[in-house]
Amino acid sequence: MRPGLQLKINQQLTMTPQLQQAIRLLQLSTLELQQELTEQLYNNPLLELDEEEEKREKTQDETDLALDDSILNKESDPVDSRALTEDLLNSSNNLLASETQDTPDLSWEESGAGDLPVEGNWEDVYNPITSNVAGGSGEIDLEQVYQVTESLQDHLRWQLNLTPFSERDRQIGMTLIDSVDNNGFLTDDILNITEHLLAEEEPLQEEEIIAVLHRLQQFDPAGVFARDVQECLLIQINQLPSKIPFVLEAKRLVLEFLNDLGSVDPLRLSKKTGYSLDQIREAMLLIKNLNPRPGEALSTQSVDYVVPDAIVEKIDNSWRVRLNDANLPRLRINDSYSSLIKRSDDSQDNQYLKDNLSEARWFLRSLESRNETLMRVTMTIVELQQGFLEQGPIAMKPMVLADVANRLELHESTISRVTTTKYLATPQGIFELKYFFSSHVGTANGGECSSTAVCAILKEMINAETPSKPLSDSKLTALLDEQGIRVARRTVAKYRESMGIASSSQRKRFENTL
Repeated sequence: MRPGLQLKINQQLTMTPQLQQAIRLLQLSTLELQQELTEQLYNNPLLELDEEEEKREKTQDETDLALDDSILNKESDPVDSRALTEDLLNSSNNLLASETQDTPDLSWEESGAGDLPVEGNWEDVYNPITSNVAGGSGEIDLEQVYQVTESLQDHLRWQLNLTPFSERDRQIGMTLIDSVDNNGFLTDDILNITEHLLAEEEPLQEEEIIAVLHRLQQFDPAGVFARDVQECLLIQINQLPSKIPFVLEAKRLVLEFLNDLGSVDPLRLSKKTGYSLDQIREAMLLIKNLNPRPGEALSTQSVDYVVPDAIVEKIDNSWRVRLNDANLPRLRINDSYSSLIKRSDDSQDNQYLKDNLSEARWFLRSLESRNETLMRVTMTIVELQQGFLEQGPIAMKPMVLADVANRLELHESTISRVTTTKYLATPQGIFELKYFFSSHVGTANGGECSSTAVCAILKEMINAETPSKPLSDSKLTALLDEQGIRVARRTVAKYRESMGIASSSQRKRFENTL
């Protein structure tokens, strides 16, 4: 066959690896992006930390701090600024000289930190010198926390080991401790819990299990090992000193009228019990001081902290947006490795460097594109929702993805990716970017009102209502209509339920009348 040329016209959509990488980086949160940067830094030898940029920022921060301190000192005690500057420079030079003489000159590799993996613990290699409180310095290392109690079960086992039990009763106690949930309640019937402990020679009796349970119910926190809320409250009441007034009244209310405490009018409850209104109020105050979830204080549920991706501040009567990249490592191309690449060399090592250099450049470009898109979207949201920044949710304007997409000439899917799991720190608090997008309802003058603003107005109305006469959904609808906001009663009920607010009959509770 003879070689020949052929011309074909073809059109197709191709998702290149670089485009896939850019889309993936676009939808990462700050914490996920930090992990991605660390992984790329560990895998790609052509990437390195931009330590010079970090040093410049650190030096600038220290300079600003020194200037602030000097200004404060100048205002409080006027001294010669030139002499003060010379003293500071001399002190810094002396301190630097002493540190240079006392500290051994160890390189990164010699210190062992260069071999630290990404998942490693920094303290395993580098042990900073911390002050010793016993040595008389008086400083406390707040990062070193020595905690004995790890969970509610650990706290209960610790008390069990300090209480005299027979081996048989101790085994029952350990089984019951394992069946306690985070609130301090038993998760199942005691016979089902101890079913596996039955022995053919000496079967467990229910009275024996209940006897151990009663001893465990004296443990701290008060009310633990209860099987329901009523028993939990009774355990705590029984542990109160008998000289406390209205203990007997509170105990009877919990035993006989627990379901009526929140919904029955105090007058009717007084007629049912034969107590006076003062006795009812005092007994209820005593019950309110009890803890229906005693195990919550020792719960070990981890707290998820939100790191904002952007911060908006008001400077010179205008809102300024900046990205929060303080915790993100700054990467750059390694000049030493990139200079080793020879254009005409096709060796395996040279090709390896070329591939990694190309990947590093595409990664940095995708990262820059991600930050630029996030900045543009955030600035547009701030521009459209300035009323929220000034007055709060009550001034929220209706906004959908198409509003931002049309302004920036981007696709709605791109806006959706940018606003997912991204948070903005505002003077009103930290909010997810998706929070600023909401539907709208009509107004009397033909305008629109955000559903978020309607929810805020409803919350204000309910907070200001008379406790003995809470506002019904129909009344709330009428009040909104007076303000020019036209919504149906079922819409008001939907908004109220979305905020976790009970109905008017359920909000008319006894504690609101105290």
